[in-house]
Amino acid sequence: MGELGITMSPLGESAIRIELGTGIDPRTHRKVKALREALEQHAFPGMIECIPAFTSVTVLYDPLQVRAVSMGRPDCKARTSYELVCAAVQQIAFRMDDGTDHQPRVVEIPVCYGGEFGPDLHVVAGHNQMTAEEVIDIHTGGEYLVYMIGFAPGFPYLGGMSERIATPRRAAPRTSIPEGTVGIAGMQTGVYPISTPGGWQLIGRTPLQLFRPHDNPPSLLQSGDIVKFRSISLEEFEQYREDSQ
Repeated sequence: MGELGITMSPLGESAIRIELGTGIDPRTHRKVKALREALEQHAFPGMIECIPAFTSVTVLYDPLQVRAVSMGRPDCKARTSYELVCAAVQQIAFRMDDGTDHQPRVVEIPVCYGGEFGPDLHVVAGHNQMTAEEVIDIHTGGEYLVYMIGFAPGFPYLGGMSERIATPRRAAPRTSIPEGTVGIAGMQTGVYPISTPGGWQLIGRTPLQLFRPHDNPPSLLQSGDIVKFRSISLEEFEQYREDSQ
């Protein structure tokens, strides 16, 4: 698989992990997204689901179904289900597009920064020796790539935050963080789509609903999207909430 730039390894008896790179970067992300799309379009018999991550795609499969479909082929009788899946993935990988021509969807997320919505904004500002307004300007000035969705339903793992506002996690996580809260942890920023415990530094809140369980797909953001944050006032925040009801 070297010519394709991927490596494969088993995860138990019914899953395979396909590595497409070693670093978190846009090029590796495009390969992950392209392979996921190719697997979904050309699913092999017995494939259950594919799960993308920062640098890999995990494929879940039914080993009994994989074997049953292949039993009539003489060249497959002495091969394990894992070996058969590796061969199928290799064939599918040759079909994947590199994604360089893909135009990402841009999603604007309005955020009311500071105050009760962002109690840690002053912590981020103090840690980086700047004002709260400067933190907001830097945070809203970036473009953030959605690498994957995980941790909680609809939670986006974003890349591209400026190291100028990077701030360590809280020493003691909060037991409950409200839906829509925007936070910073290390070199990452993200939005809590549901109420959940967490240890990120909270800098604001969006009135947008990121997790929409009755929609298909239920997550507002998808892997490959570009996020832009926009600062809004408390009055605008309340108006967004009223309009969405």
